[in-house]
Amino acid sequence: MDAHSRGRADEIDPADQWVLNPQTGNYELRLDRSAEQSTQSSQAPRPSRTDRAPSGGPDSGTTGSGTRSGGRRTTPAEAPVPGQRRRPAGPDTADPVPGSGRRVPPQSRRKRKQGASRKKKVLLWTGGTMAFVLVGGAVGVYALYSKLNGNIGVVDVGTAAKPASIKGPLNILVIGNDVRTGEGNESYGNKDNVTGHADTTFLIHIAEDRTNATAVSIPRDLKIEIPECPTKVGDTTKVIPASVGKRKFNESYGVEGRDPGCTMRTVTQMSGLPINHFMMVDFNAVKKLSTAVGGVKVCLAKPINDKTYSKLNLPAGEHRVQGEQALAFLRNRHGLGNESDLDRIKQQQQFVASMIRQLKEETLDSPTKLLDVATAATESLTVDKGIGDAMKLTALAKELAKVDLKNITFLTVPVVDNPDEPPTRRATVVLDSVKAPQVFSMIEQDVSFTEVKKKEADAKKARSQAQAKLLQGPKAPAAEVRVDVYNGSGLQGAAQATINWLQNDEGVLRSTNKSNAPEKAAKTTLSYAPNQADQARALAAMMGLQATALKQGTTDAGEREPMTLVLGADFKGAGVPMTAPTKAPDVGQVEADKKVCAQ
Repeated sequence: MDAHSRGRADEIDPADQWVLNPQTGNYELRLDRSAEQSTQSSQAPRPSRTDRAPSGGPDSGTTGSGTRSGGRRTTPAEAPVPGQRRRPAGPDTADPVPGSGRRVPPQSRRKRKQGASRKKKVLLWTGGTMAFVLVGGAVGVYALYSKLNGNIGVVDVGTAAKPASIKGPLNILVIGNDVRTGEGNESYGNKDNVTGHADTTFLIHIAEDRTNATAVSIPRDLKIEIPECPTKVGDTTKVIPASVGKRKFNESYGVEGRDPGCTMRTVTQMSGLPINHFMMVDFNAVKKLSTAVGGVKVCLAKPINDKTYSKLNLPAGEHRVQGEQALAFLRNRHGLGNESDLDRIKQQQQFVASMIRQLKEETLDSPTKLLDVATAATESLTVDKGIGDAMKLTALAKELAKVDLKNITFLTVPVVDNPDEPPTRRATVVLDSVKAPQVFSMIEQDVSFTEVKKKEADAKKARSQAQAKLLQGPKAPAAEVRVDVYNGSGLQGAAQATINWLQNDEGVLRSTNKSNAPEKAAKTTLSYAPNQADQARALAAMMGLQATALKQGTTDAGEREPMTLVLGADFKGAGVPMTAPTKAPDVGQVEADKKVCAQ
């Protein structure tokens, strides 16, 4: 039953379910019987018994002497939000003006609708996890906090979550958990899987200026080293040892007691990027969310009839999938390309992008749909403490809502077949040693994959313009470049690997390995004297050093005195450029506003 019919059933004018908040100037939806406005303007409104929350704490809904009125927090000095009005019985029926004894007719219904479509630009990352975030951003004035707050699961991941300003660049890890608990899910493979694994994972990057965002899929079958992981168990912390050699990425969660913080640490170790927050959903979220939005539009280039595994049976063309069928669509890889996890990822990206479009185009103007979506999402949502309540999720939503749909890019982290497996039995992949560092470097330096015009005037580039002239001018021949190399990167053998590359590939024979630096360095730097500027420019060009890495001294060096190169934590490997590319490599990315069919 929608808001309109609900209003008639309760003898409440449906138009009057939108009421003006005098404090914010915004219209708010009242789906329940809110407390009526007091007849004395100087009297504080009485708290509603059903809406009253316990005092104390950020989630209680009260502060000091504040009380609730219609699910919204007020104070004695604050004007309450008007409650719902009964449907007028006749022309003489009207609302009283508090304290005046006069009655005025209700406002025009047509005018009240202005609040319903006030916010049209919305960002939603995944159909499941970010649905509540969408609702918070699009209808943040709705009194939904107390209803939805209790649905959200929270995990303390400790230092795995790196603190960040809500106004700055953000990296959010969205984890799709393949746990088999829940109605109907026990039939999907391993019934003993009660914790789940990191089955479907997106690394979401939101640019600092909010002009663009990137969603990077991480294959579950990616072979990667899993780092040591402190995991909280009750009041104690258990340290789970690092993996011995490379393991599948999906084992970073659920195996040996690893929590979502272990997945965050694995991604940070793999990419060099700090992860600020995580969000995790399970099979139930997909089924409930796809149903709440009325089905998700998908497209197939050819029919799929998988009788053995996912049980997906769809002809070619466009379809709306929901519930079990939506889950089957996301889990299916048979009948797609090479029937690999990489083919399934493309289909998952299509599904998520479609749901983003649908929520923007079909759901925003329907308060009841938004409430259904938010409820479905939060019932299956687990997050870190940093965003562990409705207020914090809403604050995040307001930032995400600033990104235009056409500037959201979906891509898969670049990988290649695992060379350690025989060609006829290759089932896993490893990172592409050239393209993957380029992708991570672009994210780190906030470079847009959609090449937004505003990003062409990159803020990072602007901050380095003062030093850019250091790279301009003549360059010394490689044979004349003298440099001592120190390893401050933390990577074993980095200095020697760089020496080998410089001497064998670049012809810098006067380069020397000086072993470890006195301390670890966050960034790679090249220190040189004024009379070594041509050598510095030559080495910077070879290594792709940014101008900010060049540190020019004030006094000239001796005839045979070398420059000093300190490799920092941003060092990705000998011969790998240190500067982020200004144009995205071809990694098969697709924008969220593009409609594509699964191949």
